[in-house]
This record gives sequence, structure tokens and C-alpha cells, in this order.
Amino acid sequence: MEEHLVVIGGGAAGFFAAVNAARMRPGLRVTLLEKSGKLLSKVKISGGGRCNLTHYCFDIDTLAGNYPRGARFVKKAFHHFNTRDTVNWFEERGVELKAEKDGRMFPVSDKADTIIDCLLREADLYGVKVITHYDVKKLDIIPYQSDDTPGRFAIHSSTGRTIEADYLCVACGGYPKESQYDWLRSTGHLIDPPVPSLFTFNMPGEPITKLMGVSVGKVVAKIAGTKWRMEGSLLITHWGMSGPCILRLSAWAAEELADVHYNFTLSVDWVPDYPEQELPQNWERWRREFGGSKIYLHNPFGLPSRLWQYLLQKCEIADSMRWSELPAGKQKSLINLLKASSFSVKGKTTFKEEFVTCGGVHLAEVDVNSMQSKKHPGLFFAGELLNVDGITGGFNFQHAWTSGWIAAKAIAEMAEN
Repeated sequence: MEEHLVVIGGGAAGFFAAVNAARMRPGLRVTLLEKSGKLLSKVKISGGGRCNLTHYCFDIDTLAGNYPRGARFVKKAFHHFNTRDTVNWFEERGVELKAEKDGRMFPVSDKADTIIDCLLREADLYGVKVITHYDVKKLDIIPYQSDDTPGRFAIHSSTGRTIEADYLCVACGGYPKESQYDWLRSTGHLIDPPVPSLFTFNMPGEPITKLMGVSVGKVVAKIAGTKWRMEGSLLITHWGMSGPCILRLSAWAAEELADVHYNFTLSVDWVPDYPEQELPQNWERWRREFGGSKIYLHNPFGLPSRLWQYLLQKCEIADSMRWSELPAGKQKSLINLLKASSFSVKGKTTFKEEFVTCGGVHLAEVDVNSMQSKKHPGLFFAGELLNVDGITGGFNFQHAWTSGWIAAKAIAEMAEN
């Protein structure tokens, strides 16, 4: 009798699991369910519509270090399928990839549709049936009896429709609310409470928001009272701060920031390449070099002019003041601001389509070598539904490809027996 695999979730992990299982096991019937009308929606918008599908990092230990939650889990998983395998998989299907200076990898076309079209072609080639607008509300498991009588699954939709399966791979992404996991929790699996990851910082009332659009190539941002600090580029927005540095900081500190309801103090070092203890000596040299120049018009740090002028205004340094005229007190105040500007953060902003969570299916209940549930044979998990999350830069997609492929391989091998 023809066996049936159902994959819940039409995102990167779900598609990768579905097309690879169908390819590896001819004769296996594969159905993919998506609750919305959109397939691969995060792939579509990732990287500004270019799809940052992985990161140029081929050392497994280094790669695993980019996951605030689940690092040990993915380190083991990457021995089965890692960045090099992802690059090879897509290039074997005619999709050339490129790496940018920051390590992010994109299709050479710079179009997310190149990745989407590749996955849709694979689904069509191997006969994967795709059903949209199938919102799963309940899951029934017919218990595993023996090798001759494996468990079966009944997947019920909100409209009353039911689809049965011999194998089930759940890859529906992370949910923002814990109650949304109830249908999965009913299987007996422990769900780690979801917490937002990868978000920007809101700073209502902070004057720096008037500099919206200003980007600084390298800063060090720290969350006061914690160990968390991050180096990278920063973008000032009309609501606060964003950019890779802030997004990565939000990922690593996600659980602690949730505990304080996103009310905390952020400290920013605008000139991390200049050690604080050396700045006074540098300052004396600049006084000599730029003595007759107005401070407003001559900044030696390469900072954006609007930011430099903002810092000078904070120190009440007049537009007309020259380097040779700067009083010692104002020099000290400016150095303090350059090295440790303090901002009050009150809230966060997440973007609905790019929402990433930590939390999800507890990793101790999943076999990393197969992505199979340790509680229910035939039940598999892939992608963000697992309590794994990476920082920005293609790492979440790499986990999606890896977990989807491992699940597909395990299912294909089970279906052969």
C-alpha cells in the first residue's frame, strides 16, 4: 500500500522536507499543508527580497556559535547537512550563489524568486501535492503498535477536513503565543514558551530618533546590567534603533529582555576602534592638527555628520567653537558620549512577516540524527518550530534546510522498510 507523508508548513523547512523525501523515496505520496494562501513567504522577503539563504561559514563549530538557543543541537545536525551541502544542493539545480563581504549568501540573481522557483520546480518534479488554506487545529495520533503496525496521524483543519498520514513532519514555524501550540502540546510534547527574537529597540522620547536614517558602520552596543554586548552596524530609525548589531543583540538577550518587559538601558560606543584610555592623547594631537578648524565641520572619527553634530549639541559645544578652543570639561563630556551614550529603551518592534521566536518544541524530546520525536515514531519536526533560533545573517534558513533534509532522509529510510 502506498505510504503517505504529510508536511505541515509551506515555508523553507517544510518545502525542503517535502521535496527531498519525495525525491529520496519514489512511490512515497507527499502532501504539504499551508495555513495561508502564501508559500515560502519568509523566503520571499528575506534579505530585502533577495533571499539571504545561508551564511558563508563552513566550519561547523563556528557555524553553531551563531545560535543563541540550540547551539549544541545544530552542531550535531550540521554533521549531516551544513552550509556546504546547502550550496551544493541549490547549485546542482542550477541556482548559483554568491557571498557578500559580511558573509551573507544570496542567489547570483539577487532575486528571492530564484529560490522559490527552484523549490516549486522540485515539488512539481517529484509530485508533491500542495494544499493551501489548511489551518491545523487538532492532531490525533493512533499509537504505534509494532513494526508491522506503525502509528498513523489524523490532521484536522479548522474547516472540519481531515487528512491521514503514515508519517508527519511538522514544520509550521514559530508561534508568537503559547496557546497556539495547544494542538501540538496535546501529543504530550513539552513546549518551551515562545519569546520574540530578532527585533528592534523602541526609544520613545529619545532625541536621537530625529536622526532617523543615519547608519553607523561599526559600534558596540551593550545592555546595561547584563553580559550582553554586540559589535556591528547600527541604524537609527524614527522609533529607535535597528540594524544588524541591534538585531543580533536582541536575539542573544531575548529571554532576559522579555523578563524586564523590554524596558532597559542601552549603551552605545560609537568609536570602538578608539580605546577610551587613549583618546585624551589623540585629542591633544587633533588639537594641534585641526586647531583653527571648527569642531562641527571636522570630525576625525568618520562618523556621519548628523550624528557628530548631535553629540556636540548634547555637550553644548557651540557651532563656532574651534578645536583649539575646546575646554577640558567639554572634551571629557564628548569623550564620554562617544564611548558610552546611554538610551532608555521602552518596547520593541517586530515585523510580522519576519517574526522569529525562540521557544518551541523542547529539543531533548527530538532525535537530532533524524528529527524524529522520541515520544511518537513517525512524527518529525523541522525548522523554527524547534527551540532553535539563529542571529540575523542566513542562520535561521540554514537550520531550516538542515532540519528539513535530515527529516526527509529519515522518513525516506523508514518508508523503504
